[in-house]
Amino acid sequence: MKKVWIPLTYLVFIVLLIIPILKIFTGSWAEGWSGFIEALTRKQSLHALMMTGIIVVVVTVLNTIFGVMLALYLVRATWLGQRIKNLLNSLVDLPYAVSPVIGGLMIVLILGPSTALGAFFEDIGFKIVYALPGMILATLFVTFPLMVREVMPVLQEIGAQQEEAASTLGAYSWYTFWHVTWPSIRWGVIYGVVLTVARSLGEFGAVLVVSGNIMNKTQTATTLVYQDVENFNVVAANGVALVLAAFSVGLLLLMEWAKKRKEVH
Repeated sequence: MKKVWIPLTYLVFIVLLIIPILKIFTGSWAEGWSGFIEALTRKQSLHALMMTGIIVVVVTVLNTIFGVMLALYLVRATWLGQRIKNLLNSLVDLPYAVSPVIGGLMIVLILGPSTALGAFFEDIGFKIVYALPGMILATLFVTFPLMVREVMPVLQEIGAQQEEAASTLGAYSWYTFWHVTWPSIRWGVIYGVVLTVARSLGEFGAVLVVSGNIMNKTQTATTLVYQDVENFNVVAANGVALVLAAFSVGLLLLMEWAKKRKEVH
């Protein structure tokens, strides 16, 4: 059976991954170097890549801070009741159960310009939906479980004995975290950061709903690729997609490196 399944696995891998990547690469160079550079340096591409970069940075920072905090609360907190911890633990997995499009729609229904809350924020000059804040919220909703689910198992594995010992010796909570907890969880955090960046780069559905896909205002790289395909601008779509694919491959290599380091430690 191995002689059948192993070649079949390689075949599926080649058909679903290698061939599409090669097709994107060749398609992006269909008009030569000038066509590829033009696709990336046009105004909408530069703006979309900039928006994607801003979203990735902000979401990764927020996801890291609040993801690690929530993981610590769910594993270490004694003042939280078990029912509350179970509820929070279930809510963390909500983005896995809900389609990103539905997540984006929920943000529109709660914070859209036609809602009371959305109108209030717009009146004070802070637009959320169809603007950058809404795009960040949508991406954060989709990526939030990644950090929590990477850090929680590490915290459960190392236990709380060393932290309790440090506290007994008079160490402050902040000192205990940086000198006792952080060295044990840092590779899990790095792994979560890599996953968050990769997911943020490729997010499409939730961002498309929340942003409105307004050219040179609320477009990301993925929504620009979608628009280029719709407009039959295949070379430009392939060029932007190639940049995203290159980042994804680099992140994949970084993730495997972080995974090995995490296993060693």
